[in-house]
Amino acid sequence: MLVLLACYAAAAMLAPALVRLLGPKALYVVAAVPAATFAWALAQTGTVRAGGAVAEVHPWVPRLGLELAFRMDAFPWLMVLLVGGVGALVLAYSAHYFSPGEDGLGRFAAVFCAFAGAMFGLVVADDLLLLYVFWELTSVFSYLLIGHDPAKGASRWAAMQALLVTTFGGLAMLTGFIMLGQHAGTYRLSEVLADPPGGAYLVSALVLVLLGALSKSAVFPFSFWLPSAMAAPTPVSAYLHAAAMVKAGVFLIGMLTPAFASDPPWQQAVWACGAVTFLFGGWTALRQTDIKLMLAYGTVSQLGMIAIVLGAGTRTAALAGAALLAGHAMFKAALFLVVGIVDKTTGTREIYSLSGLGARRPVLAATAVLAVASMIGFPPTLGFVAKEAMLAAFWDGGAWSRAMLAVLVAGSALTVGYGLRFLWGAFARKDDVDDREFAPVGPGFIAAPVVLALTGLGAGLLAAGADGLLAPYADRYPATAHAYHLGLWHGFTPALGFSGIALATGAVLYLATRRTSGWRSLKLPFKSGTVYKRALEGVDRAAVELTGRTQRGSLPFYLGVILVTLVVFGGGMLLFAGPWPLALKPFDTPLQLASGAIIVAAAIAAATAKRRLTAMVLTGVSGYGVATLFIFHGAPDLALTQFLVETVTIVMFVLVLRRLPAGFSERPVKRVRRFRVAIGIAAGTVVAGMAYAAVSGRTAAPVSDLFPDLAVSYGGGHNIVNVILVDIRAWDTMGEIAVLLVAATGVASLIFGRDRLMHRRGGSRPAPPKTGEHVKWLARPESDGSHQAIILQVVTRLLFHTIVLFSIYLLFTGHNHPGGGFAGGLVAGIALAIRYLAGGRAELNAAAPVDAGKLLGTGLLVSVGTGAASMVLGGKVLQSAVLDFELPLVGHVHFVTSTFFDIGVYLVVVGLVLDILRSLGAEIDRNQEADALPEKEAA
Repeated sequence: MLVLLACYAAAAMLAPALVRLLGPKALYVVAAVPAATFAWALAQTGTVRAGGAVAEVHPWVPRLGLELAFRMDAFPWLMVLLVGGVGALVLAYSAHYFSPGEDGLGRFAAVFCAFAGAMFGLVVADDLLLLYVFWELTSVFSYLLIGHDPAKGASRWAAMQALLVTTFGGLAMLTGFIMLGQHAGTYRLSEVLADPPGGAYLVSALVLVLLGALSKSAVFPFSFWLPSAMAAPTPVSAYLHAAAMVKAGVFLIGMLTPAFASDPPWQQAVWACGAVTFLFGGWTALRQTDIKLMLAYGTVSQLGMIAIVLGAGTRTAALAGAALLAGHAMFKAALFLVVGIVDKTTGTREIYSLSGLGARRPVLAATAVLAVASMIGFPPTLGFVAKEAMLAAFWDGGAWSRAMLAVLVAGSALTVGYGLRFLWGAFARKDDVDDREFAPVGPGFIAAPVVLALTGLGAGLLAAGADGLLAPYADRYPATAHAYHLGLWHGFTPALGFSGIALATGAVLYLATRRTSGWRSLKLPFKSGTVYKRALEGVDRAAVELTGRTQRGSLPFYLGVILVTLVVFGGGMLLFAGPWPLALKPFDTPLQLASGAIIVAAAIAAATAKRRLTAMVLTGVSGYGVATLFIFHGAPDLALTQFLVETVTIVMFVLVLRRLPAGFSERPVKRVRRFRVAIGIAAGTVVAGMAYAAVSGRTAAPVSDLFPDLAVSYGGGHNIVNVILVDIRAWDTMGEIAVLLVAATGVASLIFGRDRLMHRRGGSRPAPPKTGEHVKWLARPESDGSHQAIILQVVTRLLFHTIVLFSIYLLFTGHNHPGGGFAGGLVAGIALAIRYLAGGRAELNAAAPVDAGKLLGTGLLVSVGTGAASMVLGGKVLQSAVLDFELPLVGHVHFVTSTFFDIGVYLVVVGLVLDILRSLGAEIDRNQEADALPEKEAA
């Protein structure tokens, strides 16, 4: 089964290329995958008939106990046949439905194939969490298929509506799955069904699961999204909304009913929602004049009927439900495909615009007649066999079953009514309507609906064989005194009588609709779609109001809300449930107390400073104070990194502050100041308390206790911090440098603004010296010399190379001594920053005539390449190798391959600093010069 899923994924990826190469005929190639699925399922028929199951289990996330568990017994086997068989036929039909120049055909083929794969995974998944993953994948792919034509507003609206409704139900279902899995002690679906959990919580879990199932199958109160989804191309409607996606919900009901039918409110909820859907969906279908919408509302109606039958919890009802599921997929998919042919060849779907098609296209009309016969339960089709079993199941039940029997008979009469109205509207000749022009229909175009309609007829004629295939599913229910078997003839039974009543009543209803028109004004006082729209408008309005009240453009307000939330919730939890240690130790040495006093004093001074630069420097002093605390704790690596980060941060802030006023704006009134001071003190107290409680309240041995030994044995180095960064926790570092690259790109995009200016990110290379010209390496670059100290420039350029060499030293010694790629990169960044501050952008470009973006990309490539290389060489991703060898004149060399990873980090950090200097520094200089140019010209 995993191989089939891989085939679906491969076909989905190759589909766009195949469509570009072969055009619509490529859909025949893509159809091979669902056809192979159908053939594979047929090959498992013997196992399924014997009551067995085909199972596979593959590890997924072993540490979390997650597995790719698949299992196919009788009921999933039936769904696999429908998903594969109908999917292959619809793709073959689509090869004729779409024109060669159709926009987005490659995307359609890819998404359709991916959806079919997700649906296959859904029906064979034997793990609740895996089932949910495939469940949501079908929602996402259906969103893309319904919105196939993004230029149409109706398509976008319908796609979003379907996605929101089914995703909401899916999230509710996930919560129910977690409740079931946790209380059952397993997430394996077959094990949960074999030994279902009990308890008071079960009602909530079942309601949540039903929300997901009912929303997926468009059962009341979620019926409104399916008719809107008819904005999709007809092949999508034939597959998703007849044979596949909408069957997922009733399939889940059928899978869970054997275990939970007797647990309230399972049966009661399914019957109530199904009855409303069956009756009102049928009536609404009868009122439609668009034959595709007629089928859509008919689909909604019959999904309600299938839900009622599969939720009954008896053996006969299960047998009938499985037969109804199969019959509905075949006749409804066939009818949708017929509608697609009618629409494509006549240009309309309105029954009052169609006339004479039956006489001119008898094969198409005969196909529709066969499919409608199965839909209304006319012998000898599979629909008739299934309906007989359904009526027999509810006749043999109690009072509530008899009440549902009346609903089923009434709904079946409505089905007969709109089924006959469909045939009349699409194919009959109407006296007041001119015959419609009808384009030729090739055999390839009509083949799929003909095959589906004939299959429904053949399954009815071979009902005894179908009974043997579906009986293993029905046998999961308690046995009855007289086991029911599918068949064309059971004698003159009450079920046969009720079937005749439904057919006769439906025929009378159809004739009544032909003779009068006032009946069409009879409709529901409200529509669930209207409720959805009102709810969506309410959410939008609430979002606008909330945004207007909270998003005021005031940074102090935003920060205040965040801090107050932290104080209220974090402080409350800390106060009432915090793991407070019994012994309180304020400090280890008096030096820590002195550093703490400096930090506090600098923070208070920064908060009261009136000038921005003063506040920034004082904030840096607080950071330097934290670095001294690291030194007192024996963490030189952390202290070095903290010093370097604070220095670079101050430089960056200074660059930005040049464009801001020197002083802060007017202070707020005294009451506001006091409130802000109170928030600041409270937030600081809570954060300090949380840090103290987290560190002092530890109950388990910290994982870091293992790091000193791992650093040597696993990472080949004695600097524990560096080995953690580039080896033990290399994946974390990989993510962090990726974030740095994204941040640098974002800053550059914001500052340079336009694509045509992005070349400035690479700086300007100095002009090469002319032939015979003496190069003066300490000469000042070409600049206007304004606001530049010549002595500072010369001294900076004398020290620049030494600082860069020191950064390289930190890079290569960081595995065993303080340093590493991050610290070395920061030192090199400081060298570039000093060079820029001494001489402006000309000095910066002379010092680093490289493109910052390319430097960032190269660094990430080196780091990722290091991880990939270790995998190619037979190890794990990012695994290090330790090399010890002798070199002449050098002696013994101890080299660890994670150094290459550290080089990538070094390049990323240098590229980030260079990018910020170019954007926040050089580009702002250029803007200031441009602003000052008119003033100079005027002077």
